[in-house]
Amino acid sequence: MRIRCPYCGERDNGEFSYLGDAAPLRPDGMEASPEAMHDYVYLRDNRAGEIRELWYHGAGCRAWLVVTRDTRTHAIGDVAPARDVAKARAVTPAGSAPHAR
Repeated sequence: MRIRCPYCGERDNGEFSYLGDAAPLRPDGMEASPEAMHDYVYLRDNRAGEIRELWYHGAGCRAWLVVTRDTRTHAIGDVAPARDVAKARAVTPAGSAPHAR
């Protein structure tokens, strides 16, 4: 499998480390209940099909990436810097910042 790093170009997946599903949002720090932290750390869906995953390019630019991959075929659709994905999550669809909790 080859991953197209936005900074280094196409590379073998051996240069990367897999972290897991990129969808879960971390609960808010000390405000989070033990149950919420348990669910965040240990509970993951294991679905077949297209999924967004976190990968670390440790043998290259050392960037965290969000890779959209089909778990049935390993075909990679999109690769984006995790920082850009996180910034996009922080903005609501209307383009304003989310409300404080």
